[in-house]
Amino acid sequence: MALKPLDSDKLYHRCDLSDFGFTSTNDLTPDLSALGQQRAMDALQFAVGMHHDGYNLFVSGSTGVGRRELVSRMINERAKQGEAPQDWVYVHNFERAHEPCMLCLPKGAGQGLRQDMQQLIERLLIQIPATFKSDEYRNRVQEISDEFEQREESQFQALGEKAHEEQITLMRTPSGYTLGPLREGKLMTPDQFKALPEAEQTRIKAALEQLNAELTALVRELPKLQQEHREAIRALDDDITHSVIDPALSGLRQKYGTESALLEFLDQVHQDMIENVDDFFAQDKDENAKTPLHKLARSDTFRRYRINVLVSHDHNGGSPVVVEDIPSYQNLVGRIEYQAHFGTLSTDFSLIQPGALHRANGGYLIVDAQKLLSYPFAWEGLKRALRNREIRIDPLEKMYGISGTRSLEAEPMPLKLKVILIGERRLYYLLKAYDPEFSTLFKVYADFNEQLDRSRGNLEGYLGLITQLVQEEGLAPFALSGIERVIEQSSRRVDDSTKLSLNRGQLIDLLREASYCATRAGSSQVKSEHVSQALKMARTRSAQYSELMQEQIERGTIMVATEGSAVGQANGLSVFQLGDQRFGKPARISATARLGGGKVIDIERETELGGPIHTKGVMILANCIGARYARNSPLSLHASLVFEQSYGMVDGDSASALELCVLLSAISGLPIKQSLAVTGSINQRGEIQAIGGVNEKIEGFFELCKNRGLTGDQGVVIPATNVDHLILDQAVVQACEKGEFHIYAVKELDELISLLFDRKPGKADEDGRYPPASVNGCVQQQLLDWTEQARKLSGKSDN
Repeated sequence: MALKPLDSDKLYHRCDLSDFGFTSTNDLTPDLSALGQQRAMDALQFAVGMHHDGYNLFVSGSTGVGRRELVSRMINERAKQGEAPQDWVYVHNFERAHEPCMLCLPKGAGQGLRQDMQQLIERLLIQIPATFKSDEYRNRVQEISDEFEQREESQFQALGEKAHEEQITLMRTPSGYTLGPLREGKLMTPDQFKALPEAEQTRIKAALEQLNAELTALVRELPKLQQEHREAIRALDDDITHSVIDPALSGLRQKYGTESALLEFLDQVHQDMIENVDDFFAQDKDENAKTPLHKLARSDTFRRYRINVLVSHDHNGGSPVVVEDIPSYQNLVGRIEYQAHFGTLSTDFSLIQPGALHRANGGYLIVDAQKLLSYPFAWEGLKRALRNREIRIDPLEKMYGISGTRSLEAEPMPLKLKVILIGERRLYYLLKAYDPEFSTLFKVYADFNEQLDRSRGNLEGYLGLITQLVQEEGLAPFALSGIERVIEQSSRRVDDSTKLSLNRGQLIDLLREASYCATRAGSSQVKSEHVSQALKMARTRSAQYSELMQEQIERGTIMVATEGSAVGQANGLSVFQLGDQRFGKPARISATARLGGGKVIDIERETELGGPIHTKGVMILANCIGARYARNSPLSLHASLVFEQSYGMVDGDSASALELCVLLSAISGLPIKQSLAVTGSINQRGEIQAIGGVNEKIEGFFELCKNRGLTGDQGVVIPATNVDHLILDQAVVQACEKGEFHIYAVKELDELISLLFDRKPGKADEDGRYPPASVNGCVQQQLLDWTEQARKLSGKSDN
């Protein structure tokens, strides 16, 4: 019984939504659920719900399925329910400046503390100079000075009175104090002194010596008295300084009284301000005195009092969610910046910058796995932070081991967050296989699905998804026919009429372009013809290479026959993938056969142009020949197979069924129809197996036949298991309905043979012999003849 072509209803599996009760997307409700991704969303919920270490998440799936959007939406919703983490700030270490201290503050307090410290400096820049210029301060200084001057004067006055009793005077000179004898109230001259009796001179000299000793002792006590004077002034200054600084800092202590670490820092600030009160006379030192106060407060003089707010959160902001698009090492773990001054680089705690881990601490960090692995040390830095549960900022030169200068050793921040890596499945399994730490740090895997069944329940969800996208994009509403066409194209995307594509990127593009076509046509709704027009425009934009190949085939430059019959050659079908565009083109497959040692040569493999899957297909068909036709005798065959005019890589086994038929033609000498093109792989039992790209392959051969002129004999043979995948272009369907083109579906080799050779394939009897006039019989007989010839040639023929 001759094999009949497929009916038209098998060539295009239409989507009928007439019983869903709507006319356009205006009648539908948007669906914000993760359609078809329940497995992945369950994994995501599990990861964020586990509070133990290591339950970070790796998300995979094909590009366009909406991984990022769905993950971000779910994480953001979860984060809103969480609490904002505490603030973290770096402050100056007054004991070891190269080891900045980290303080943990209540959420939202970081910015407030920084402003409070800034205002404190500005206030002290006004109050301290004003206090030291006040009349009260000057009076107290004058009192202290007068007191010490009086003490000094009284001591010298007492010595002077004692000297006067001895008729000696105490005089103040520019160089100090001196003693001299008196006579009649006047200083005695040397001549007058010599004129005195010797006893008198002796008495005066003794008195002078005694008084000189007392004067010397008194002068020696002057530095001590002056030191006491300075200490009294210093004590006054300290009292005045305390009277200004203490009240200013007491307000901060009361405001942040529950934070012990901060109070300790404020104590250190207090002590440093007392010791360096002169810094607050900056405006007095400024001759022009034109520097604004807020700039003075931000100057390097007061840098040590600054608060470097590393991370600050709003009280009601929920848990942080950070998406790091450039996950370099420094962007992840933070960095220490440097500033140049006269050719010298310097840094301090105020130049420490946070990384994504700091900002996401207490929440969620979303990172692209491919980008993360492309930056040096980024992956190792992330693992170290997760493993040690802390964020330590180490410069890259330290990581490379080339640091020759001393840098900051910032106190690390405790870390607790969830990391979500988004990447390809290949990356996940490579990390799983080659990084021992990966499995301990990323225990949860969420794999996003690319397709789902085209059932009624799923169609309802898909309608909600389309409605949601139409509203989000602000597109024209889609009519019933337009939605049906969109769903049919969705099934074609996954090469299966029983499935729906979950590639949101491709779906959004189609909706946008169809809406554009409808708007340009002046239609208020997007209908089926507008969707078809959008698809046609997309194909046309990417069709240049396809049209060039088609032109070469039609001109005969690439030889493909579509009429008649020939021995040892037939039309195979290939699919080309260029970016997002797929198209099919026919290619001639030829074979030669002769007497030999049972070897089938794959020319593509021999020239290193054939991939391993294609080679596997050729090996299978070679064994299939031996199993069918030479079970009880040697296979005395030397054959070759090749894709004619193929100058690139050939891979896949979708031509193996046709290659076997071409080889049978070469062996038997029977011609094959050139009006048919064939696709399908074969197993060792002669069963025809499904292949990919069936729609594009059929349309590629149809286009060639149409351009050359349809004869009614042309068509394509496909595996029966591919029938459910058919969603062909309407031009192909209409040609098949008119009988101008045919699509045949075969299950096993004999059905394919009957179509290609237009002759019965023949069935084997109990001895494995095929009817002589059948295709299988001709092949078997030729192989037996070659075997007999081989025996004769080897001198082993029977007598």
